[in-house]
Amino acid sequence: MLIHDHEVKGNGLDKETRCLHYHSEIDRIAIKFYCCDSYYPCFSCHEEEGCNSPQVWPRHQFHQKAVLCGSCGNELTIHEYLACNSSCPSCKSSFNPGCSTHKHLYFEV
Repeated sequence: MLIHDHEVKGNGLDKETRCLHYHSEIDRIAIKFYCCDSYYPCFSCHEEEGCNSPQVWPRHQFHQKAVLCGSCGNELTIHEYLACNSSCPSCKSSFNPGCSTHKHLYFEV
């Protein structure tokens, strides 16, 4: 699905990147997977439709844009996302703070 001019893959996507697995009001990011250079809203969607070879972003690549705000389309670097206190620095929309418990699935920690 094209969301803010970015291809986002996943199951049951809405216009703000919510999916079948995570669909609360504040679930509005997609993460570009390092292994396949594709945006998915969550690890489960990547497992179901992705490249079957998940890899996390290495720490030395945290300057890369890899997080998409589903509200405004702003792309954040991994550094920006990890420091944003669960809100988009561009549009101020809230992100799910619970996502931080899953960061090891996306980023080297």
